Amino acid sequence: MKQKPFSDRIMLVAARWHANRLYNAFLRATASATNCQDVLLGKLLARNADSVYGRDRGFDGIHSYADFARQVPIQDYDDLAPYIERVKAGELNALFGSGQKVLMFALTSGTSDRPKYIPVTEDFLNHFRRGWNIFGVKALMDHPGSFLRPIVQVSSPMDESYTSAGIPCGAITGLMAATQKRLVRKYYVCPRRLAYIRDFTSRYYTIMRFSIPRADASFMVTASPATILKLARTADEHREQMVRDIRDGTVSPEMDVAADIRAHLNSKLEPDPATARRLEKLIEKHGALLPKHYWNLSFLANWTGGTMGLYLQHYPYYFGDVPVRDIGLLASEGRMSIPVEDGTPAGILDVVGNFYEFVPAGQIESDSPTTLRSHEVEVGREYFILLTNSAGLYRYNIGDLVRVTGFQGQAPIIEFLNKGTHISSLAGEKLTERQAVLCVENVCREQHIRIDNFVLAPRWDDPPYYLLHVEHNGESGWDPGLLAEWLETALCRHNCEYESKRKSGRLGRVRVSTLPPGTLHRHDLALRRRFRKHSNEQYKHQFLYTRPGQDDGLEAMAPVGGVTANEEVTGDAGR
Repeated sequence: MKQKPFSDRIMLVAARWHANRLYNAFLRATASATNCQDVLLGKLLARNADSVYGRDRGFDGIHSYADFARQVPIQDYDDLAPYIERVKAGELNALFGSGQKVLMFALTSGTSDRPKYIPVTEDFLNHFRRGWNIFGVKALMDHPGSFLRPIVQVSSPMDESYTSAGIPCGAITGLMAATQKRLVRKYYVCPRRLAYIRDFTSRYYTIMRFSIPRADASFMVTASPATILKLARTADEHREQMVRDIRDGTVSPEMDVAADIRAHLNSKLEPDPATARRLEKLIEKHGALLPKHYWNLSFLANWTGGTMGLYLQHYPYYFGDVPVRDIGLLASEGRMSIPVEDGTPAGILDVVGNFYEFVPAGQIESDSPTTLRSHEVEVGREYFILLTNSAGLYRYNIGDLVRVTGFQGQAPIIEFLNKGTHISSLAGEKLTERQAVLCVENVCREQHIRIDNFVLAPRWDDPPYYLLHVEHNGESGWDPGLLAEWLETALCRHNCEYESKRKSGRLGRVRVSTLPPGTLHRHDLALRRRFRKHSNEQYKHQFLYTRPGQDDGLEAMAPVGGVTANEEVTGDAGR
C-alpha cells in the first residue's frame, strides 16, 4: 500500500490524541450523567430565556427539572411550528436567545403533508459533529487498519431550497460534509458536488464511479442499509459501462448529470486502464462486480435497528463477512446514542448532546404520562424519548421507541425498536397513520370514489413496499390498478421522504389487495381477542400497520365464496 504523506501521518497523531481525549471525556460524562444532564438543561434554558418561546414558557422561573416539567408541556412538531415559521422568516428570537445564528434547516418528513424544518444552530451543529467524532474514533480504534484510507461517504445537499429569509434548507449531512476537518475530508472519495445530481440512478452510479477505483477503501458510511445495497447493485448492473468509464476517465453520457456538475466531476477524473483491466478480470472470474471482489473494507456503518436489520441478510452476498457498526439513533432532530461495538443497534445515550426524558411505552398516548430521567429507566423496559436541545426543541416527542439494554456509568444503553405506535418506516420514509388516512381521503375526494375501510401494511421484499388492503363490494366505482396509481401519487405528494425513497428505488410501488366487506372488522376482532390490550370501547381500528407481518393471514379471513381476497395489483405512478 502506498505510503501516506508525512504531513498526514503527523496530523493523524494529533487527531488521534484529540479524538481519544474526546472519547475519554464522553466516558467521564457518562459516569456523572445525571449531573451532566442537569447542567445541560440549565444552559439550554438560560441561553434562550429571552426568546419569545422562553418568555411564553417562563424560562426565567424554572429552577429545577420539576419546574421544567410543570411549565413546558410534552410537544410534537405542530406545537412548535408557529415559532419555527417565525424563525424561517428571519425572526430568530422566536426560539433563540440573542447572539445565536441559524445555519440551515434540516428537512425531514412531517406528520401531515408538510415537511418538518429543524433549525440547525452553531451549537447544535457542534454537538452533532462531536457525536459523530466520538462514534468515528471508537469505530476506527476498533478497526485500526482503517486509518488514513479512503472513505465512501454519502451525503445530500444542504441547500435544496431557501426560506424567505434566505436560510438554506436540506440535509444536515451536506453541512457536515462541507465543514468536516480537512484531514478527514481529504480521504472522502466523492466530491461534494456529486450530491447535487438529481437523478438517483445517476447519483448512485457516479458515487461508485469515483469509489470503485479506490481499492484501499476503508469503510462505507450512510444512514440506511438500503442505500448501501443500492450502491452495490447499481455498480454491478452497469458494470460494463463502469469499466469503460474508469478506463476512459469519464462519467457515462447516459447518466443524467447536469452540464456544470459533469464538468466539475470530469476535472477530477483521469483515464485508469490498469484498474479497468483488474475489474475486467474480476468480472470474467465471478460473472459480477461486487464490493467483496474489488474492496477490502474494514467495516460498514449504517443503521441496523428496527426494520433496517432486515436488509443485513443481503450483505454477505455483496460484501462478504465485513463487520457492521450501527451509526446510532440519530435524526435531523439530533443524535441520541453512540454505539461502541459491532453487530448491535445498541448505543450509549449521548448525555452531553441533548437533555432526555423517557415515557414508558404504554403511556405515550396518555393525557398525563409518567416521565423519567435518564438515570431512572430500567433495563429491559421500552420507552419513548423526549428531546430538549439547542435546535429549539423542548420536551419534544421524536416518536422513537427504544429498549434499555444496560448502563454505561449513569447513562443508559439503548437500542432503537421502531418509530411510534402510528408510524411505519421501511427505508426511512417515516410514514404516519395520519398521512395514510389523509392520502386515501384525498384520493376519494379527487377521484369521486368511495372506500369504506382499509389498512396500509408494510411488506418486506426487495425492495420493500406497502400493500393497501381495501374492502371492495364491486359497486364502489374504482379499479384496483388505478387505485394503486392514485395512492402512490398521493403518498409521494404528502410525504417528501416517501417520494425520495420511491425515486431512488429503495421503496417499491404501492400494491392493492381487495377484500370482501367486513374482513377488516373480523381481523380487528381477532387482534383484540389475541392481545386483549383494549376494551371494546377503547379499541380503535388501525389504518396503518407499522411492522411487516402484522397483516399475515388477513386475506385468509375472507369468507369462502367471497370476492378474491389476495388479488395484488400494482400501479406505476410516482416512479
